[in-house]
Amino acid sequence: MNADQATAPRCGIATAVVVGDRWYLIDAGHGTFTQIKRAGLDISDLAGIFITHLHSDHIIDLNSVTIFGMFDLAGQLPEIPIYGPGDRQVLPQISPRAQVPVEPIFPGNPTPGIAGLFTALMQAHATDLNDRIIDALRPSPLDVWQPRNIVIPPEVGFHANDNPFPDVAPWVIHEDDRVRVSATLVVHPPIAPAFAFRFDTEAGSVTISGDTRPSDNLVTLAENTDLLLHEAIDFDWVHAAYPGRNEMERASVDHHRKSHTSPTEAGEIATRANARRLALHHVVPGNTPRAVLETAGTTFDGGVLVPDDLDDIALSVLGVH
Repeated sequence: MNADQATAPRCGIATAVVVGDRWYLIDAGHGTFTQIKRAGLDISDLAGIFITHLHSDHIIDLNSVTIFGMFDLAGQLPEIPIYGPGDRQVLPQISPRAQVPVEPIFPGNPTPGIAGLFTALMQAHATDLNDRIIDALRPSPLDVWQPRNIVIPPEVGFHANDNPFPDVAPWVIHEDDRVRVSATLVVHPPIAPAFAFRFDTEAGSVTISGDTRPSDNLVTLAENTDLLLHEAIDFDWVHAAYPGRNEMERASVDHHRKSHTSPTEAGEIATRANARRLALHHVVPGNTPRAVLETAGTTFDGGVLVPDDLDDIALSVLGVH
């Protein structure tokens, strides 16, 4: 289901890891709920949502998934966890390119984590939800969805500004009878924390980079993974889109350069991790020429996939186990 911009021929970033008759959703970009329907996935089979970071292009459709998705549930209601970053506790540092004072919005609660964000989303829809709960006897979404802030191992000394991506060994954040999900910190400043996830199953392993520039932690997480799904950005497009006519454009180039990965760099990460296969997703821009993306094959010889929206990548087809 994964992709990128609403203006390009792709929907927003979202990935489903399907294990038997259950599935797990990673991120919820624009159009996710529609793509879930098109993919033939049932919300009743959803076993967890995992949010890599709290940029809007990764969470904008969490509303649709959790509210409209809840209406698809019948009978005994499941409790479905939503894992994501906690409150970072401090605002990011102001860009050195700022020429006038910059003031945050909602200074009383400027950096909510996934639990606070979910509560705020439900509060924003309280009129609708209470109509349905009281008049149509619908269940409360608060009884179904269970937001859980991912706890970073305290010994690594994480600090959102001073130490946002320390070296850390992968740690398990979720385990059931189908998957073991491990997380690590990746490099996507100024937002922090930002996570990558690895799903280990009896059928094989899938590692999802989230948004990041090349990351040593990700290499460790993805070691010997069967499939590495990695973001990729066309930096030539970035420079064309933001040619430096003002400080905002120059700051945008700064952000993309320090926070994202080119196709060839993604190939280098896959090589270092000894991944079996590399698939590029969350492609920026969404209509990047395939020839640009396939340059990942110059730095990784294990086979590079560039999936379209709703493509399935079966580990069995890749020769895993």
